[in-house]
Amino acid sequence: MSNNGNEAQSNSTCNEEINGGMEIMENGKGRTKNVLIVMSDTGGGHRASAEAIRDAFQIEFGDQYKIFVKDVWKEYTGWPLNDMEGQYKFMVKHVQLWNVAFHSTSPRWIYSVYLAAIAAFYAREVEAGLMEYKPDIIISVHPLMQHIPLWVLKWQGLQNKVIFVTVITDLSTCHPTWFHPWVNRLYCPSEVVAKKASQEGGLEESQIRVYGLPIRPSFARAVLVKDQLREELEMDPNLPAVLLMGGGEGMGPVQKTAKALGESLFDKETEKPIGQIVIICGRNKSLVSTLESLEWKVPVKIRGFETIMAKWMGACDCIITKAGPGTIAEALIRGLPIILNDYIPGQEKGNVPYVVDNGAGVFTRSSKETAKIVTEWFSTKSADMKRMSENALKLAQPEAVFGIVRDIHELALQCEPSNFEYTLTASFTSLI
Repeated sequence: MSNNGNEAQSNSTCNEEINGGMEIMENGKGRTKNVLIVMSDTGGGHRASAEAIRDAFQIEFGDQYKIFVKDVWKEYTGWPLNDMEGQYKFMVKHVQLWNVAFHSTSPRWIYSVYLAAIAAFYAREVEAGLMEYKPDIIISVHPLMQHIPLWVLKWQGLQNKVIFVTVITDLSTCHPTWFHPWVNRLYCPSEVVAKKASQEGGLEESQIRVYGLPIRPSFARAVLVKDQLREELEMDPNLPAVLLMGGGEGMGPVQKTAKALGESLFDKETEKPIGQIVIICGRNKSLVSTLESLEWKVPVKIRGFETIMAKWMGACDCIITKAGPGTIAEALIRGLPIILNDYIPGQEKGNVPYVVDNGAGVFTRSSKETAKIVTEWFSTKSADMKRMSENALKLAQPEAVFGIVRDIHELALQCEPSNFEYTLTASFTSLI
């Protein structure tokens, strides 16, 4: 593997002698390898991707790997890293704050100084996390989970012994902190991201792989029959169904859109519904209560936080959602035409053209326009909906997570006999 610079190039070999730091003792081949997946609950997508990778490892390789999914920052560091989840939720609720934060931290010199300062305070704590899990392989699924762990490995002499890979969980628009030239592998969800990694991130082609966004195997490989699902979920077996989502927190114009759909999908001439609605409100209990108090002229299912999204998607004919990458990837796998009604500035903005330009959906922030599109799909423009469904299936990458874990496994085989135990023999003196 070729990298940029002398320090990065040393990462190409897995069996070189170390120079100090944590000593490594050979245990012999064949032992179970430890895999530490580092993530943050800043939005549901990072944990979902981490758990998808964990499940795929278990399906493909059984007890060859022991998987740990951890928010190292929350468990081992102090403020502000241990409160990233709360800070993120606050900023996306005040979306312009997030927009400013995303773009103002994009220049390399700014985020480099910021991360170096954090490392000076919390590198010991991150090291403690690595010591506890003794990883043979570290997988980052968050843009701020590369730099400090890689510095820890480098200064402790483990850069050539521990495999470090990054799995990007944004479909198109990526913050530059995702790209670190020291990684063994960078897994990109699209060719657009791979191009950015090469041109803007300075990674070599040999480091980059494009498989798609990792989606949990239980979803991606589910064999579903729509008629059976509708019977199981107590839906109308004959009416086309639209799935309306607001993410895990029930964000966006869900209530307004639901009301517009309820009016538009009721045919006043025949006084009969031409479609049905499934509304997923996530953890927003007040939204559930509000929607349940309304009078509906069309069949409606109102749900809170759901764990069987594969079934709800499989039972519906199209979906309305904000431009979250995980939901988009799942909708593509189910072949659902997508109406995007919002996006978080920064990382989700590029997901809109990703869907629209590939003919898998449309974008509108107008609730009335959204309801009109669905009504037309369910009546006079069903051919448009069918074409978008076909395009969605072409764009889908249901086996992405298996491609990722198989490639990581190949890296691990190339790095034999890197079977070792960690023993702390030195501490940090300087990180900047």
